[in-house]
Amino acid sequence: MIESIEARDIRFPTSRESHGSDAMNPDPDYSCAYATLKMRGGDPDGNGLTFTIGRGTDLCVAAIHGLGKHLIGRSLDEFEADLGLASRLLLNDSQYRWLGPEKGVVHLAAAALNNAVWDALAKRAGKPLWRYVADLSPEQLVSAIDFRHIADFLSKEEALARLTAQAPGKAARIERLLSEGYPAYTTSAGWIGYTDDQIVSLLKNAYAEGWRHFKIKVGGDLATDVRRCALFRETLGKDVKLSVDANQVWNIDQAVAAIKAIAPYDIYWVEEPTSPDDVLGHKEIARQVAPIQLATGEHAHNKVMFKQFLQAEAIGFCQIDSCRLAGVNEVIAVMLMADKAGIPVCPHAGGVGLCEYVQHLSMIDYICISGTMEGRVIEHAAHLHQHFRNPIEIRDGRYLAPLAPGYSVDLWPQSMADHEFPNGKVWAEDPVAG
Repeated sequence: MIESIEARDIRFPTSRESHGSDAMNPDPDYSCAYATLKMRGGDPDGNGLTFTIGRGTDLCVAAIHGLGKHLIGRSLDEFEADLGLASRLLLNDSQYRWLGPEKGVVHLAAAALNNAVWDALAKRAGKPLWRYVADLSPEQLVSAIDFRHIADFLSKEEALARLTAQAPGKAARIERLLSEGYPAYTTSAGWIGYTDDQIVSLLKNAYAEGWRHFKIKVGGDLATDVRRCALFRETLGKDVKLSVDANQVWNIDQAVAAIKAIAPYDIYWVEEPTSPDDVLGHKEIARQVAPIQLATGEHAHNKVMFKQFLQAEAIGFCQIDSCRLAGVNEVIAVMLMADKAGIPVCPHAGGVGLCEYVQHLSMIDYICISGTMEGRVIEHAAHLHQHFRNPIEIRDGRYLAPLAPGYSVDLWPQSMADHEFPNGKVWAEDPVAG
């Protein structure tokens, strides 16, 4: 039974070396609001986080404390018997809902708590989360989803039929996943604050490590964008994939012009070319720059936004975020909709714990929903993994399936103590922090 909930403001000073920098966010301090469900009665504690980039993490912590009251006194048996219960408790408080609804700080907080419930369930079962979900029946998975605002696109009956159709092949897909891992791409060489020399060195090192799909940041100015794309091709040639990420900085006309200017460098996808809320803007950009495809979703705050992107045929890649959406339940709903639309799910990662999270989600998509890894990749960024008890494992540009029980986001106690804001050692020594 959940006896209490802890929430902590954990921040890492990544801005000092421009790690994570992009055109919209030049100085992020990768951070998280970290929630722990403290259990009594012998069940394992559940940990969950929501990703932030510094200031405002304290707001998420406050929201975790507020929403978390709905979970106190509940047992894992209750949550396992009704896989949608935690999500309903967290999203249906009418007064907190007014602050969203289903978006913003309250939704980020709900994600941390919902993910912590799933973490505890998987730990109790002695399974990594991807395997815990893979072992659920189609009926159990469907019971986790709220179809209220998406049934016009995907009904409960259709979702059940899709999951049931994939069920016979699950065992073979699990075996393949354990043998081969899951394909990935790396963003670590392309942050916008890096110099050309840094980029070239990092690209060469990443290629030597087995990476064959890369992403670089664009959107500073057009001449620089073109130069960076040219530099990439000069360094690695034509036989590797290049995606770019503009992080929302362009308007429609600017996006079209910029994408056409870099098109000669064989761009695999263009990510977040404009406002993440502008469904019709994405549709218009996609029309004008085809066959280059657009990717978005890391700031699509709920399943209804994804429904609209998919209905409008505005994106070529669906980039779910593990804690922008309200946890595992909502992610599964979006992955099912993307599968119906024939759009590959390629999650947003990087950050603090996002790589650890989304490896599970892509593996769930492969085993239970889409049944394929074709055209699908998980983002990778080589930052901060040392702070986790069970960090991701990469081999030859692929994620190896995690085997430790849970959702992979248990932070080391010393890392939390050192980086807790504002009194942890890292921040107490920095007079301008925050």
